[in-house]
Amino acid sequence: MSVSTCVRHTDLSGMVALLEQQRTAKVDLVVPATTIHARGGSIELSGIAPVLDERGVTAVDGLYQPTGSADTQIASKLDIPGRYLTRLRADERLDLFDANVNGLLHGQPGIAEPDQRSFLLRLFTGEPGEQGILRAFLSDRYGIIDNLDVLVAVLDGIRQADTQAEVRECDLSETSMHCKVYAPKVTALAPNFLAGYRNPFANPDLEADRLAAVSQLERWRPIADREGQGYRPGAEPIVFAGFRFANSETGHHLLTLKPELVVQVCGNGLSLPLFARTRRHLGERLSDDPHRWSQDTYRKKLAVITAEARDTVTEWLSPAFLADRVAELEQQAATPIREPEKTLEVVGKQVGFTDAERAGILTHFIAAGQLSAAGIANAVTSYSQTVPDPARADTLDDLALRAMTLL
Repeated sequence: MSVSTCVRHTDLSGMVALLEQQRTAKVDLVVPATTIHARGGSIELSGIAPVLDERGVTAVDGLYQPTGSADTQIASKLDIPGRYLTRLRADERLDLFDANVNGLLHGQPGIAEPDQRSFLLRLFTGEPGEQGILRAFLSDRYGIIDNLDVLVAVLDGIRQADTQAEVRECDLSETSMHCKVYAPKVTALAPNFLAGYRNPFANPDLEADRLAAVSQLERWRPIADREGQGYRPGAEPIVFAGFRFANSETGHHLLTLKPELVVQVCGNGLSLPLFARTRRHLGERLSDDPHRWSQDTYRKKLAVITAEARDTVTEWLSPAFLADRVAELEQQAATPIREPEKTLEVVGKQVGFTDAERAGILTHFIAAGQLSAAGIANAVTSYSQTVPDPARADTLDDLALRAMTLL
């Protein structure tokens, strides 16, 4: 399986290169249940005509190894308990995996009828002699919007907004793409939110593989000095305006755009889910031939994404929007935290942190030395940068503001 499916903390060029590599191996099929079989824990396709497209002729009959997320979708579509199917694979009871999937797809004479539905399978083809990858097992009403096309559409929206903005970081998993954008010249001082805050990644044990946000300091030093707040160069309490967007090609969440505040000193991103805009991946029933899908309809979908990105950039990367959000944060940021371990235990239960996440956030809280409500939020967003799963990291960033406001 030579196609890479995951990357964490890459830049824009790295993300584009990976998505281009994936595009060369992508095949999407709408197939009846009768053509799908489970064999040895893999999904075998048979009796399907080769795909003819701009790449030439691609044979698709053969074996495909499901990703973990595809296994979950197979369980959902066939009404098999997900934990049961996951346990069968983990325990290497692939005979039972096959029996459950095949029994529900193909029925049994005199007992159960075969499944009459068709499914959208999103595949990566393998090298000659290798299995491919089944990356999604979806309804034939799933409206495909591919990651690379979303990325290009959003970048076009940024260009149309005529705002100086940069993609600062990208992540890709089996289930989703996440990209973070910021405006290096749209900045504000947040002295309460960053009071006493130290970069936790200055501690070698917490150092993450990512780049610090580009600082734009000279503009703010005279202002800080006039207000009696002179800061050591590189430690000013500056936040940048930013936003992030996420897309799933495999049916795991909506296309989402939401604003964030980016902390200069360490690159933490505090997302603002209250302002998020989402778009469902749902369309008309797909044809048996995915290459008959309306390209005009697809182009219109991308044009809507571009327009939405243009509008959100214009709003969210403006000095006025940033100033309003910082003013809201500053009101709650200074609440003192005297018992951080106990506080995190209580807050963690309310927002759904796991025990491991709570312990990691506490470590970052102590390393940053900011004994306030803002310190909790900043600890969550710095800890999230060390989480391997970008989707969970994004969720943690969404929870950071809520964790702060609960104090």
